[in-house]
Amino acid sequence: MEFVPWIYALLFAVGLMAGWVDAIAGGGGLIALPVLLSLGLPVPLALGTSKFQSTGGTLVATWHYLRSGWVDFRACRLGIAATLVGAVLGTLTVQRLDPHQLGRLIPWLLAAVLLYTLLRPAVGATDQPPRMRSGLFYSVFGLGLGFYDGFFGPGAGLFWALSLIVLQGHNYARATAHTKVMNLTSNLVSLALFASAGLVQLGAGLAMAAGQIVGARLGARRVLQRGAAFVRPVFLTVVALTLLRLLWLNHR
Repeated sequence: MEFVPWIYALLFAVGLMAGWVDAIAGGGGLIALPVLLSLGLPVPLALGTSKFQSTGGTLVATWHYLRSGWVDFRACRLGIAATLVGAVLGTLTVQRLDPHQLGRLIPWLLAAVLLYTLLRPAVGATDQPPRMRSGLFYSVFGLGLGFYDGFFGPGAGLFWALSLIVLQGHNYARATAHTKVMNLTSNLVSLALFASAGLVQLGAGLAMAAGQIVGARLGARRVLQRGAAFVRPVFLTVVALTLLRLLWLNHR
């Protein structure tokens, strides 16, 4: 499938916006995937292409956060391994089971995330003592959220960020930085499986990936400059939009 030149320019702009949002609070797929579907790509091809373009932005954002020293990579290593295993299991499971019922549950979980964040404005503003040992946390949530990201996906980054804030005591900015490391792991697993099945539209994916890289760099630098106070309103907006989109998809 080939597109006229102006479509590639549009895809670059969409990727830039999605990369910026994703680097700050997650949820860039809310922007990218509907555009790919609107161009007439079949759902599996659109999903694979979306995963391809988002991986580039996630990689750049992760590199910026790692270089800044905001990521405790030693603590993350167990989380990376657990997320890798969970994502493989989730991606294999989705080929055998219908994720539709899970899709009906996720809006309720996102609504709880939104309500909790609104009612606890101090949460995530500054670092707090952890409520759960990091080894246990990354083992449990790496497997669980890695599986979820491979099996269904929407909101995985948002769930990671809130879990890190509540259970590891991270502020919004640090939670975002650690979330990108976990997202990158599950993205690479999913992308490998989509690509091996030939489910990536390379032209569209490259155009969006170029925009993603620029947007992710700008978004990550903004977080590093402005910190948690900047991330919170973006996080709340993305949670609300994700919730509305999933409700519309499940009840239209």
